[in-house]
Amino acid sequence: MAELKIYNSLTKQKEVFTPITPGYVGMYVCGPTVYSDVHLGNCRTFISFDIIYRYFKYLGYKVRYVRNITDAGHLEGDRDEGDDKFSKKARLEQLEPMEIVQKYTLGFHKVMELFNNLPPTIEPTATGHISEQIEMVKHILQNGYAYEVDGTVYFDVEKYDKEKPYGILTNRKLEELLEGTRTLSGQDEKKGRLDFALWVKAKPEHLMQWPSPWGMGFPGWHIECSAMSGKYLGTKFDIHGGGMDLAATHHTNEIAQSEACYNVNPANYWIHTNMLTVNGARMSKTAGNGFLPGELFTGSHPLLEKAYAPMTVRFFMLQTHYRSTLDFSNEALQAAEKGLKRLWEAYQNLEQLQQQAQELSDTASDTETDRRCRAFIEGFDTSMNDDFNTAKVLANMFELVPIINSFKGGQIPLNYINRATFDLLQKQFSTYLTDIFGLKEEKVADSGRLDSVLQLLIQIRKEARARKDFATSDKIRNELQREGILLKDEKDGSVSWNII
Repeated sequence: MAELKIYNSLTKQKEVFTPITPGYVGMYVCGPTVYSDVHLGNCRTFISFDIIYRYFKYLGYKVRYVRNITDAGHLEGDRDEGDDKFSKKARLEQLEPMEIVQKYTLGFHKVMELFNNLPPTIEPTATGHISEQIEMVKHILQNGYAYEVDGTVYFDVEKYDKEKPYGILTNRKLEELLEGTRTLSGQDEKKGRLDFALWVKAKPEHLMQWPSPWGMGFPGWHIECSAMSGKYLGTKFDIHGGGMDLAATHHTNEIAQSEACYNVNPANYWIHTNMLTVNGARMSKTAGNGFLPGELFTGSHPLLEKAYAPMTVRFFMLQTHYRSTLDFSNEALQAAEKGLKRLWEAYQNLEQLQQQAQELSDTASDTETDRRCRAFIEGFDTSMNDDFNTAKVLANMFELVPIINSFKGGQIPLNYINRATFDLLQKQFSTYLTDIFGLKEEKVADSGRLDSVLQLLIQIRKEARARKDFATSDKIRNELQREGILLKDEKDGSVSWNII
């Protein structure tokens, strides 16, 4: 099996991947907190790990890919202060918390489906593993690394740090972390400012709470991932991943919890994806430049010039290494749209060359062309084995595009390469484009008939809106979206549509 190197956030260097169990990979990725629509930063993380998952399968590994759903209603901040977002959302919408969970979980799955992400092999929920979290808290208490205050159990960071470095993942010392920590409400009951809740005492009005040895309450945010990864992958597994924003607190606390409970760092390799920017500025709701996936697909965000199909967005993300900052702009997305179209055209040209390739011999008539083609093709695996460098793979694919097109157009005779090289080219181009990168051709209208039908529906919808029949208007839009057709209300009053 090929030598694969992975950048390990724990050691800050690339390391040769050596699985704990030969031929098997255990991978845990922190999933979404389902009280709102999944944001684009999450999507980049999940697309990146979908590629990693697909590549391990391509290499022949059996992969257990676990991605959790946070649905227990952890508190608002990393340090467990603030309101419970699930309860707040449920009260605002007059729904049960699990209705909120169901709504946004289904929405998350729909977005992942549009991006053509494979489902994980296991998708556990925090609410489905309360007993495992309670048991882990009990063990940490028994081992002396936690303490209870009036029904809330806190992790004792300073005591832990005396024996093992708490900031090992971010290379920060405890003194440095303490200096950057502000005083928070409820701080007086903690022994130290960095201590975090493993189990939280619930107020009577709290909507999501469970019985425990310490009274009615609910788990802290960090304990769920430790408990669920331990259950499904064991106390020591291969890969733990997530966005880089999770490293400083969530993943740091996961390591501390597992070390305090099992005396072992839970993962051999820690992988983190980088953040998104828009036109060079960090993406955020407060800055007004944060896109939801649906806004990209419909073009409804004011910063967007047009709608972009899910495969265009996925392809755009693959053009940058997962550890590099990814900058969104209309120009970059439109360039990605054109680039993806070029790859599909080359892919189709290879398909059409199959019959002609039957006549190729075992000897290439131009050894230099044959050598160049093989070097580009073999570079696919070489680049992916260098910390999953999708950007370099795509660069090689684009080097092959003009060669493939010249074969098809006759500018370069196909017999310049031998039969084995052509077969390898067709196989690897297809495998990488569809199986590893997870790209698929977008649906395209096959005639003007579809446009005529849509214009009729758009007119009916416009008339419904004019008479304030918003139920009919919304139904038309929602039903079309369910069928993969997205309507966009333009600023000039017209309506455009896009097929995804």
